[in-house]
Amino acid sequence: MRRYKRTAVAVAAAAALGATGGVAGSGEPPVTGPPPGTAAWNADRALGRALPDPTRAAPADVAAFFAGLGPADRQELVERHPLVVGNLDGVPVRLRYAANARALQGTAYARLAQPGRQILAFDPRGRGQVAEVHGDLERARQVAVIVPGADVDADSFDRAKDPYGTPTGMAKSLRAATDGTTAVVAWTGYTTPVGVGPDSATGGHAEAGAPRLARFTRGLAAVGAPRPSLFCHSYGSVVCGLAAKDAVAKNVVVFGSPGMRADSVRELGTTARVWAAKNPTDWISKVPNVELFGLGHGTDPAARGFGAHRVPAERAQGHTGYFAPGTDSLAAFAAIAQDTGGAVR
Repeated sequence: MRRYKRTAVAVAAAAALGATGGVAGSGEPPVTGPPPGTAAWNADRALGRALPDPTRAAPADVAAFFAGLGPADRQELVERHPLVVGNLDGVPVRLRYAANARALQGTAYARLAQPGRQILAFDPRGRGQVAEVHGDLERARQVAVIVPGADVDADSFDRAKDPYGTPTGMAKSLRAATDGTTAVVAWTGYTTPVGVGPDSATGGHAEAGAPRLARFTRGLAAVGAPRPSLFCHSYGSVVCGLAAKDAVAKNVVVFGSPGMRADSVRELGTTARVWAAKNPTDWISKVPNVELFGLGHGTDPAARGFGAHRVPAERAQGHTGYFAPGTDSLAAFAAIAQDTGGAVR
């Protein structure tokens, strides 16, 4: 009987959220598929041979292809197909930076091309997707990837308001907490839900985003980067849960999570170490942790029975305070990113 009551509460909550005017989801379809410009790329024979098909080529094959090109041929591809080169996992890091800087010129997101910014991915479709690197991705001994939750896109991923609720703010804070030793990628590489409503209560956007995240991690491996630690906030933890079995990662850290579409760490099917944080003031605790008829995201990863390593978060505040300087959660995140996670209590 208790189970049915909880289920009824979950369905009622999702229905209520979906009907709450301005905070309801937009029903926006998620962006999927290969980068824009793929058709022209696949038809290009300027180098006298076929280019690797973004739809089918593995990141390791892409890396091997570019390793066989000279500087002039690489530059020609950047100039002819900046959106493909800039978004194709397995392309050398600096070449992606150059391609995205070119693709961003003259767009509404031109600020992202300012000197010093390292844009590893930029897709203008929909609300825009972007990934930015903080630090030296080519030489860092540790790499972390921030996977955000709802209401984050190319316009808002680096907004000044509520900085520790944005992937850019989280990335900068984590890098500072590791004394600059960790390269951190602020990854908004999927279409996030808008508001707290049907899009956030269902798994469609996460199901579309998970393969993109898994491929992104394989792209990091293809260019020689260390296995990353994934830091997954709110709805981003749903994405990470679905991507876990296919992603190349050494840690999966979720915080403020509504669930990972799994009942336990074992069900995630990953060899990565799984961590979970939830502070007592986080409103996400009021969301019922059930899944029925596609609504809800399942067991709370911070619950003892889930099997994740618990991250202390008593000094964090609210849903977006986990990366605030001076919090126990940030200190623990830094230890995990630096491979000293055994010191986390």
